[in-house]
Amino acid sequence: MTKDIYESPLNSRYASREMQFIFSPDKKFRTWRLLWIALAEAEKELGLDITDEQIADLKAHKEDIDYEDAAAEEKIRRHDVMAHVHSYGKQVAGSGADRIIHLGATSCYVGDNTDIIIMRDALTLIRKRLVVLISKLAKFADEYKAMPTLGFTHFQPAQLVTVGKRATLWLQDLVFDLETVENAIASLKLLGCKGTTGTQASFLDLFDGDHAKCVELDKKICAKMGFESSYYVSGQTYSRKIDFTVLSALAAIAQSAHKFSNDIRLLQHLKEIEEPFEKNQIGSSAMAYKRNPMRSERIASLSRYVIADLLNPAMTSSEQWFERTLDDSANKRISVPEAFLAVDAILGIYTNVASGLVVYPKMIEKHIFDEIPFMMTENIMMEATKKGGNRQDLHEKIRQLSMQAGSVVKNEGKPNDLLDRIAADPEFGMTMDELLKIRDPKLYIGRCPEQVDAFLDECVKPLLKAHEADLAVDDVELKV
Repeated sequence: MTKDIYESPLNSRYASREMQFIFSPDKKFRTWRLLWIALAEAEKELGLDITDEQIADLKAHKEDIDYEDAAAEEKIRRHDVMAHVHSYGKQVAGSGADRIIHLGATSCYVGDNTDIIIMRDALTLIRKRLVVLISKLAKFADEYKAMPTLGFTHFQPAQLVTVGKRATLWLQDLVFDLETVENAIASLKLLGCKGTTGTQASFLDLFDGDHAKCVELDKKICAKMGFESSYYVSGQTYSRKIDFTVLSALAAIAQSAHKFSNDIRLLQHLKEIEEPFEKNQIGSSAMAYKRNPMRSERIASLSRYVIADLLNPAMTSSEQWFERTLDDSANKRISVPEAFLAVDAILGIYTNVASGLVVYPKMIEKHIFDEIPFMMTENIMMEATKKGGNRQDLHEKIRQLSMQAGSVVKNEGKPNDLLDRIAADPEFGMTMDELLKIRDPKLYIGRCPEQVDAFLDECVKPLLKAHEADLAVDDVELKV
């Protein structure tokens, strides 16, 4: 491997081999040839003078791409599509198929249709990655659905939740993302055969003014390439809003992943939950004791890239002139593949982290008991009122004692002694034993376990059942 030229880290460090192939030159140019074969077959079926021998010759060489010859042709012609037309033509000249390759078509016939096909294949892989990830997080949520933990608002201790309930928040975002990806896949159509400005004029000429055959040509090509239909109208290209729609689905995944990574990094700081850390993994080159949340940080880093990348198709779409301009081309070649490669990497890392989360119950419990006296105050007031106390007087008393206990914690670094203060105050009439009976964290988690069960049973499990095929092979591999 040469080391003296730039290589994208998305290939060398992050994205899977499977996603890299989808956006490879080989995948692209093979798809071009499949489109040329589909065009020739459809034109023959609609009465043009194309022979079975020519079709057979095209098929015989559909994967036999001479890349050196194509590169030499492009140097001469400065046009990538025509370079491949000529290179393919040399291979099938014996049958005369070179004369009918690309007949009536413009470059966008192969270029744009291939982009749509590739994006659909890539979205299908992303869907698979999402389904696998959802299954991993669902197991985690179910396992920890009843384990109390501090909830946080503004990253300040709030009412208790459970570890599993918090995981359902991550999970629900991914369910939204899966729906968005499925909608994006379902919305994709081929450009079809629309010609240089989208009018199908060249095909109308080929078919001697027969409009029905022009319509049928589009339908036949769609069927041969596995699509139900093509876009009704276009310029030379499909609307670049399509790229924005697709990348919006990817940016939505990046948002969900970034939120998850933030939570894990904060939880790792609290020593409550950690991402996986391998036996020989090094957390810091200088501080040997450290266990940095490197994988979660990588998720955040790549996610920000994808979110920012969404601006590219937005600007490209808005900048198109009339039936087409070519200022989209260079941008599309970079922004679309890199968004997919990055999200592929994000989901791979996310799945790795979700599959190996390490939970520390004692640290979680410690943090609960540091804060739970404050969360018990409503229950304490109710119990003291039953013993004859005045609710409003008790509220003011608890407010004062809570301020005192908080001051001890913050200013003196001592444990929270609110319960000791309440037990010592005759106005409450409660012993420490009575207070400890209502200190059980499970009294303060509301319907967390039931909410997790309902979400998993009614939403997640049916979704996973519907996508069983995507769960058949779990091939996520962490590259670095």
